[in-house]
Amino acid sequence: MLARSTVVNKSARLAGSVAAGSLAAGIGYATLIERNAFVVRETTMPVLTPGSLPLRVLHLSDFHMTPGQRRKQAWIRELAGLEPDLVINTGDNLAHPRSVPSVVQALNDLLAVPGLFVFGSNDYFGPKPKNPANYLFRPSHRVIGQPLPWQDLRAAFSERGWLDVTHTRREIEVKGQLISVAGVDDPHLSRDRYDTIAGPASPAANLTLGLVHAPYTRVLDRFAADGYQLVLAGHTHGGQLCLPFHGAVVTNCDLDPSRAKGPSRWGSHMQLHVSAGLGTSPYAPYRFCCRPEATLLTLVASPTGGGSLGRRADLSHPTVSAH
Repeated sequence: MLARSTVVNKSARLAGSVAAGSLAAGIGYATLIERNAFVVRETTMPVLTPGSLPLRVLHLSDFHMTPGQRRKQAWIRELAGLEPDLVINTGDNLAHPRSVPSVVQALNDLLAVPGLFVFGSNDYFGPKPKNPANYLFRPSHRVIGQPLPWQDLRAAFSERGWLDVTHTRREIEVKGQLISVAGVDDPHLSRDRYDTIAGPASPAANLTLGLVHAPYTRVLDRFAADGYQLVLAGHTHGGQLCLPFHGAVVTNCDLDPSRAKGPSRWGSHMQLHVSAGLGTSPYAPYRFCCRPEATLLTLVASPTGGGSLGRRADLSHPTVSAH
């Protein structure tokens, strides 16, 4: 009996050691490897009006940049090799008061390309320490950190020709295609004022486009009701800590986890694309089963003008290494 008890105790200790080792290995992988395994996703979305020419749109989001993240900065610089027709940045660029030069230098060549942007909460305010487990169980109630120099970032983007579409409606021409775009401020801070841009989307445009940082359903419903063909958002980090063969568990907003990244249909005619983003909070520096990403969207004409669901290829672009 004593011998059997000893064997059971040894087995229990062995199982505990294996579990602890596996957990440590998983944390190490999520912290040291996957959060730096940047990748370009390529997605084709048939959202343009019939007869429109294709547009290559680079969707960037959620850098959460600190000055010392040189690997991320170098990788972003390489994205200019994709030669997009339009760059769209859906916010949360900053994670440190001195990050603006790092972001601008990383984007330098892309700032020569037509661009549109809206900001997120981590452009306005820095992150603060919190229990990272909260991210897995419920949308976070924003704990506001120190103010960040968003005005400097906005000025740098604007000086190079990118357009801030926060609470504005604009029309731009890209490769001979007319894009009617509108954006709202970040719903995660309750700064969205959709009424400032409300009204039917332009029927004359090749693309009607909505931009928002956090894809809260109240904003998506308003864009859909106004007839927008496509909305781009970020914020979710794709779920950040995902389950193998399942995907995201949370989105840090009221969006269903099945829509945490990539394309999905919203209503009868609008498509949504959510970027999993390129960064994490400095206080939650890990990703699991959810690589940091930029997305190259190829927008093509829809045979009916309503837009069918896009095709997504999770591949590194050959001219941009995933490192």
